[in-house]
Amino acid sequence: MSRLLRSLLFVPGNNQRFLEKAKTLSSDIVCFDLEDSVPLEEKKSARNLIKKALENRSEYQTEIYVRTNSPVSGLIGDDLVVIVQKGIDGIVIPKVNNVSEIKKIEKALAGLEKKRKLKPIELMASIESSEGVVNSYNIASSSKRISALVFGVFDLLNDLGVEYTKEAEGARYARAKIPIDAKAAGKYALDAIWQDLNDETGLEKDCMAAKSLGYAGKTIIHPNQIQTTHRVFHPTNQEIEWAKKVISAYKEAKQKKTGATKVEGKMIDEVHFKRAEALLASVGSA
Repeated sequence: MSRLLRSLLFVPGNNQRFLEKAKTLSSDIVCFDLEDSVPLEEKKSARNLIKKALENRSEYQTEIYVRTNSPVSGLIGDDLVVIVQKGIDGIVIPKVNNVSEIKKIEKALAGLEKKRKLKPIELMASIESSEGVVNSYNIASSSKRISALVFGVFDLLNDLGVEYTKEAEGARYARAKIPIDAKAAGKYALDAIWQDLNDETGLEKDCMAAKSLGYAGKTIIHPNQIQTTHRVFHPTNQEIEWAKKVISAYKEAKQKKTGATKVEGKMIDEVHFKRAEALLASVGSA
């Protein structure tokens, strides 16, 4: 699984200055946010700003995702109509509780993709409730579209009626379970955000704890968190070797004009090739 998912940076979708700034950032994924960082009265404006940003996709250096509103919000349908377009690499679905929510979203996506002649768009499911934690393996394995589970600690603690602390003791079980369920389903897992922007030592320790649990990377909320996160979640030797195999196999397939090919029984195509190149470039092995 040769892919850089060390950092997914949330960028408020209602802030034009932040959307512009994101063009220069080096996080592995920039995720334009339509959910928690955007007040209800600004949702429509944020959708339009994100739509324009996606139209200028070539100006961004990283993968571009959008976090929609939650399945139970009543807003996700309007989100998808606007953001499903050429230029989007994936969608983070927040507060996923069960498989049926994913299936409904898949159905809506498939219709929009067919109408707009788009390839299937990748999904990440954010687990933020006790129901979601119980169902996390089923959610991760419910669709080929799902590439990763995201752990959302704050809403989970709220659901449990537990106060937040930096140690997040009340979420210990869930934090450990999610990467296991993701791995069992053949998917990645991304850890929850670190809220205290002034505590760099705490961020590093939190990243190290997440890595020890099997997370591939971390969701973050400020560009200053990128460097620490990338240092801790440096690609493993196994990931580097896999990336080399992907690049070699894809180049050979291109020479034979076959396009997609297989590596150790897994299908790879141009998107895997680009991700493998990025991974090797990040460790100076390109």
